[in-house]
Amino acid sequence: MTNIRIEHWATDEQQAWQSLDYAEEQGGSANLSFTGEEFQTVEGFGGCFNELGYLSLRHLSDEDRRQLMHALFHPEGEHRFAVCRLPIGASDYAERWYSHNEHDGDLAMEHFSIERDFEYLIPYIREALSYNPELKLFASPWSPPTWMKTPKAYNYGTLRWEPEILRAYALYFVKFVQAYREAGITIHQIHVQNEVIADQKFPSCVWTGEQLREFIADYLGPAFEEHGLDTEIWLGTINAPEPWEELAKKKTTDFDDYAGIVLSDPAAYRYVKGVGYQWAGKHAIQRTVASYPELRYMQTENECGDGLNSWGYARYVYNLFQHYWTNGVNAYIYWNMVLEPKGRSTWGWEQNSMATVEPEDGRLTRNPEYYVMKHYARYVVPGAKRIGLTGPWTGKSVAFRNPDGSLVVVVNNPFANDRELLLAHEGRTLRFEMKAGSFHTIVIGG
Repeated sequence: MTNIRIEHWATDEQQAWQSLDYAEEQGGSANLSFTGEEFQTVEGFGGCFNELGYLSLRHLSDEDRRQLMHALFHPEGEHRFAVCRLPIGASDYAERWYSHNEHDGDLAMEHFSIERDFEYLIPYIREALSYNPELKLFASPWSPPTWMKTPKAYNYGTLRWEPEILRAYALYFVKFVQAYREAGITIHQIHVQNEVIADQKFPSCVWTGEQLREFIADYLGPAFEEHGLDTEIWLGTINAPEPWEELAKKKTTDFDDYAGIVLSDPAAYRYVKGVGYQWAGKHAIQRTVASYPELRYMQTENECGDGLNSWGYARYVYNLFQHYWTNGVNAYIYWNMVLEPKGRSTWGWEQNSMATVEPEDGRLTRNPEYYVMKHYARYVVPGAKRIGLTGPWTGKSVAFRNPDGSLVVVVNNPFANDRELLLAHEGRTLRFEMKAGSFHTIVIGG
């Protein structure tokens, strides 16, 4: 046992990512043990490429920028991102709102263009790919072109439910995948709509489960087949159900309003490779995974806070990681990786980011959520399996077995006082001291 590698890394409010010792004793009473069960396979961690993020990178010195991008994307970096997101057209963190075809009535998509993306998004993505050429990408629109919507605007509204519009919108997705491929970038997944119940003042579009089912089964899936695309279609990103809406009998009452309706239809199901959940989707993921364990799942957008980047919100985000991994996701995606301080969007909301850059002097700050992500992503690699735990600390922990056999346990101490973690492993008990409110990563073997 003493020859086995054991590492213990901890972060608390005063100090981030510190190496701590541990004690080892024969036998003993453990409060956390491995069960031997295996669950889902890890596909990776990542973030979203957004225009305002790329603009904030420009404030950094060349060396600070290199270090940050290496940390996020390089296979030997701190986070080793493997799966990342980008918008199709403008997200709410675009420098301005746009789509890839604002030529009214262009059903044949003759004027489709990703020209604007060469200004911000494509350089951002290419820079990431220079550190990790194997990076997987998924894309989703916040809004269709305005002429396809009612009302004719980026924000609020719905897609015009007319056969010629639906065919044109499916072609819009095809053109997007093809255009990025011509730019040397592979889009591995398409998620049909960002936040299907978001009727917001930022770019958005509301869909029902019935509409998603029809669009995937009758338009998007056949269009991808017709054009020979192997890009995966995912049911995402689902931000429902909100519990208060269930009680009030408003927009959605159950996971069946989206995942259940789409996946129970054989014509739609045949095209869907996975389901992407975010925000209130956390209330539906357990039931969806239980119903369709053969599919893959993703937490597609980390809840993004209030721009203060506080320690308290980082503790909340840790619980999101815990919730989604224990309920079956294969990947976890952060929202904005880097922003200016307070992270103000074009529509006024201030949001957190893993790192912030001062525009005046280029000072880089790694925020608490940078380290929450690092506690998971640093040692848990694609191909790892989540494994079972038992004991009183199970609800605060997630464990993985990497392809090389190493074990990784990520655990937090949510209490207001210091505690001990007593981890059973191969007939011994490993004792770890955990400060109040701290996060920990324990690596055994490898």
